[in-house]
Amino acid sequence: MTIKPATLTGGELNAALTSAIVGIQTRYLGRGPTTASTFHKDHVVVTLMYGVMTHAEKSLASSANEDAVTNMRHLFQKTMEADFTEAIQQLTGRTVIAFISGNNVDPDVASELFILDGPPKGKPHSTPVNEAA
Repeated sequence: MTIKPATLTGGELNAALTSAIVGIQTRYLGRGPTTASTFHKDHVVVTLMYGVMTHAEKSLASSANEDAVTNMRHLFQKTMEADFTEAIQQLTGRTVIAFISGNNVDPDVASELFILDGPPKGKPHSTPVNEAA
C-alpha cells in the first residue's frame, strides 16, 4: 500500500471546517455548540451553530437583556476572528477577504460567514491507496 496525496473537498472539507470552527469556539468559551454544520459554495463558506449560549448568557437573555448577550457574543467573535480566519485559510487554500458573524438569541443560533478570494482549493492530506485494486 502506498500513500497518495488527496484533497479535502465536498463533505470532507465541510466536516473539517466545522471541526476547526467548533474547536476554536470551545477553546475560547469552554464549550462548543450543541450542533454545527458548514457548507461552501464558490467563494463563500458558512458555518451554522445551534445551542451556542452559555448558561449565564441564557439567564441574561431570559431577563430581557438580549442586547447584552448579542453584544457580548460580538466581542467573543471579534476575539476569535484571527483564529477562525487562519483555520479557514489553511483548510481552503484561499485568503479570507471578509468575515461576517451573527448571533440570534431565540432560537439560539450563530453563523460565521467567510468570503474567500476564490473557490476552495482544498487541503492536501494523505490517503492510503491499495495499488492492487
